[in-house]
Amino acid sequence: MALFTTRRSRRFRLRGTRNLRSMGYFLREKRWLIFAFVVGILLHLAPVPDGLTYAGKTVLVISVVAVILFVTEPVPLPAVAFMIVIAQILMLKGVDSKQVAQSLMSDSVLFIMGSLMLAVAIVKQKLDKRLAYLIVRMTGTRTLNVAVGIALVSGLMASVIGEHTVAAMMLPVAIILITLTSDDPKKVRGLAAVLLFSIAYGCSIAGIGTPSGGARNAIMIGYWKEFFYNGDEATKQYLVSYVDWIKVCYPVFLAQLPFVIGILFFTFKPEHKHLTRAVVKLRTIVEKEGAMKSSDWIAIMVFFATLLGWIFFSSEIGLGTIALLGAVTYMVLGLVRWEDLNTGVNWGVVWLYAAAISLGIQMKDTGAALWVADNFISHLPGGMDSGIGLYASVSVLTTLVTNTMSNGAAVAVLGPISLNMATTAGESPLILGYITAISSAFAYLTVIGTPACTIVYASGYLKTTDFLKVGWKMVIMSTIILLAFAMFYWPAIGL
Repeated sequence: MALFTTRRSRRFRLRGTRNLRSMGYFLREKRWLIFAFVVGILLHLAPVPDGLTYAGKTVLVISVVAVILFVTEPVPLPAVAFMIVIAQILMLKGVDSKQVAQSLMSDSVLFIMGSLMLAVAIVKQKLDKRLAYLIVRMTGTRTLNVAVGIALVSGLMASVIGEHTVAAMMLPVAIILITLTSDDPKKVRGLAAVLLFSIAYGCSIAGIGTPSGGARNAIMIGYWKEFFYNGDEATKQYLVSYVDWIKVCYPVFLAQLPFVIGILFFTFKPEHKHLTRAVVKLRTIVEKEGAMKSSDWIAIMVFFATLLGWIFFSSEIGLGTIALLGAVTYMVLGLVRWEDLNTGVNWGVVWLYAAAISLGIQMKDTGAALWVADNFISHLPGGMDSGIGLYASVSVLTTLVTNTMSNGAAVAVLGPISLNMATTAGESPLILGYITAISSAFAYLTVIGTPACTIVYASGYLKTTDFLKVGWKMVIMSTIILLAFAMFYWPAIGL
């Protein structure tokens, strides 16, 4: 009997030890989740700051917790997206599930969804291999040249038709080069990061190049006209044309390009200096496929029809509607099956971007974004309220805001503040307006900063920490170049 009791006690002790170990393992694995919740509770219990509504404070608390979870990733990112949705419904008074659901399905979200579906369709038709081979034939097999070629092609296209479209188009091109180099993602981590970020950052820095490169550009042009143009000759300078914008902003894009590649190679150090092996495989695959088939040409026609739709009709029916129309057309023509789309699209990324946009809308509607902007400006030290100091302050503020919401929303919120600051400080509203619009492209730090970053993250090769690892260097580089142009190039051209 005593022996039985001893054995039973030993079993209980062993079971208790295993439970403690399991609990300890859970606490270690979820320490950042616990930290985020503790920070959120403490901020929620803190008094409401002056000038901020209770709803605005609540939105800021949700945003802080979400950013911690985005960066540390203690739970899958789609779970963070669902937490954001749940928090808005439970914590914001006057906001019900219907309103939150409506904010989740914006045109931008439909565009991300449709773009990822189009990317799968392109891969299914193997057009990604042909486009990749065409780029490699122009650049050669050296990894540095290939990255430059991808960034340059992405940038040139994104400056005209928008970064969303180009990122979706170029993603399969980079993936095919990565997978042909190695089937093991761990062996090509550096290479994958360089090629994928070449797409994302090539698109981001180029979106400022022309008015059609992004909604934020058109928003700023509209603000100038609305705020300062009175119909007389003296205010005609505020009617900024397509060519005017290119003259001011396109050189800023071109100046950043070589630094982007340098920063990427310094940060990630690709495992392969040459992609000869991948290119040989790629050439063999393309040659085996032979000449273009009728289905290939139809697939290309559908894609270019979608592209033309984005260029000419997006303002009427939206980018998302056109993207979905293109994806549906591929299915109707039998060029891709729903099973392919269902397994090939990272649907979690769609939810992630949807939740981020929804939270950005709440930041704007509750006045939280405006409160942050006003407080940032009011606490500027002496010497930062005019000249280069003011330029740098506006750029930093815009960079911080644009990493938490879409660049269009950031310019919509901060544009009036920047232009009013220019008037008060006796600075040029044109210069501060350009700085605000261009700085909204510096969303390098988070997955949700821009659709281009979200799309390349969907490949599965990147971690959220990769964005921080390279993003802060990109922010410093882009800010320095922007300020240099504001101080020297823009005055030289009469701005």
